[in-house]
Amino acid sequence: MEQAKVRTPWAGHTEGVPLHLDYFEGSMFDKVAHIARQYPDNVAFDFMGRSTTYRQMIKEIERCARALKTIGVRENDCVTIAMPNCPQAIYMFYAVNLVGGICNMIHPLSAEKEIEFYLNESRSVTAITLDQFYHKFESIRENTGVVNIIIASVKDALSRHVRAGYMLTEGRRIKKIPKEAPVIRWKHFLQMSRHCFYRYRVERKSDDPAVILYSGGTTGTTKGIVLTNKNFNAMSQQVLAANPMFRVGDRMLAAMPLFHGFGLGVCVHTMLAVGGRCILIPRFTAKSYAKQIVKYRCNFIAGVPTLYEALLRLPSMDGADLSSLKGVFSGGDSLSIELKKKFDKFLSDHNASIQVREGYGATETVTACCLTPPRTHKEGSIGVPFPDTFVKIVEPGTDRELPYGQEGEILLAGPTVMKGYMNHPEETAQTLRTHPDGLTWVYTGDLGCMDEEGFIYFRGRAKRMIITSGYNVYPSQLENILDAHEKVQMSCVIGVPDPYRMQKVKAFVKLVPGADADESTRAEIMEYCKKNIAKYAMPYDIEFRQEMPKTLVGKVAYRVLEAEEKAKLQSAAEGKNA
Repeated sequence: MEQAKVRTPWAGHTEGVPLHLDYFEGSMFDKVAHIARQYPDNVAFDFMGRSTTYRQMIKEIERCARALKTIGVRENDCVTIAMPNCPQAIYMFYAVNLVGGICNMIHPLSAEKEIEFYLNESRSVTAITLDQFYHKFESIRENTGVVNIIIASVKDALSRHVRAGYMLTEGRRIKKIPKEAPVIRWKHFLQMSRHCFYRYRVERKSDDPAVILYSGGTTGTTKGIVLTNKNFNAMSQQVLAANPMFRVGDRMLAAMPLFHGFGLGVCVHTMLAVGGRCILIPRFTAKSYAKQIVKYRCNFIAGVPTLYEALLRLPSMDGADLSSLKGVFSGGDSLSIELKKKFDKFLSDHNASIQVREGYGATETVTACCLTPPRTHKEGSIGVPFPDTFVKIVEPGTDRELPYGQEGEILLAGPTVMKGYMNHPEETAQTLRTHPDGLTWVYTGDLGCMDEEGFIYFRGRAKRMIITSGYNVYPSQLENILDAHEKVQMSCVIGVPDPYRMQKVKAFVKLVPGADADESTRAEIMEYCKKNIAKYAMPYDIEFRQEMPKTLVGKVAYRVLEAEEKAKLQSAAEGKNA
């Protein structure tokens, strides 16, 4: 086996993409400010009908930075940002970076105890959120070290005309904040900038910590992932290099949330760092997503597979012209072969000349570090590594590299690899390991293989594995089979505890509209499974669901289904013993 070839980025399929890039030295703000000086009058982002130029954006970021300095935020202080995709979140993100702070990115819809955990884990001194989330923050504030809470409102970022409509609808439902509440309102916060005249800029190095993102918690304890300026800046350059069709001013629909590496790294920072235009979507729904694609004639869109599945069934997309699209990216979860075929046809039927390009990555590498090339696709593949990013397939938990085609654990190395897990040195040491080749590798816990041309194939999470009667069963493989049935819209496969087999396989299925959730349909799907699934991996039951539980980023929350089944078994056992 040729070791060098196994780890060569874009092996044999560069399509004009360089194998090595010269990376920007400086902070994330520096990178965006550099672009702003080149294209000051270009639109940086749009929000609910209002456009903001690069010049205006930089002015607001600097204003925000001076205000942060005024309230006492210093170098290496953590500031929690619990915001949807809106202008204030963009300003605060880069302002914290400008004053040398670290952005702690969390979901504004997090539960109170989760927010308390995030604030304490990061030791945040300041937090910013929307008025509608104030009461959650206030209820746990005394249990944290937060000194200041800044309260923004969506209405403050709207044009006068749109604001009036907002206050008559959404605004009316927001619970009032007491006048004496110990918070700093957004407008007053910005006015504080007048009290800071100099020395608000802090020079940061590429390798300085800049952002904390959190693991989804699907494989254990939620952990803060510490990422650097270089991690984000390198990724922006890699994404640009992998998409040579990009032109300054191209529009990206930024609907993926800012607390997620995909949304923050690809949809926002990458676009602002290369002169793109972000269409900010504050509340993510398939309907709003579809509307903005058409309205702004977007050039690039990114999303999880469940989003693309939903778009296929939206009546509002009938007759929509998608000829402006240059790139459609899928990540965050495995894209089934069947769904890709359906969505590629959907794109073709709506005048798009491209196909979905699947990517792969981990929050430990910001987000994507592997992508299908623009014109070279292999069925079932998640593509090839970005420039300067290396992938190695090893025997799980070891550094023993496996031959082409053999399944093992996916390891990643390159300029986007995290600094480590916050406050978890042992788990950092387990996940980040330096090999004899001198590279520091991320042990992803994901299973996959690589072919002789360097294409990677994702097979599922190592820990998302069902062991039944001594056999290893990988849910994602069964889900691909189920999703290919004409009556199945979406499926999720889990392992249910069993005293004899250790675990038995159960499938949850959401049917396509019009299909009857009856015994006849169940029998039909079971018969289909018998023809496509090994006997030991056959589901013992198929449960129909009208909706699947989802995680905060739109993945199917299989852990929720596992917990439900466990609770049922426990309840049944207690009933027997009563």
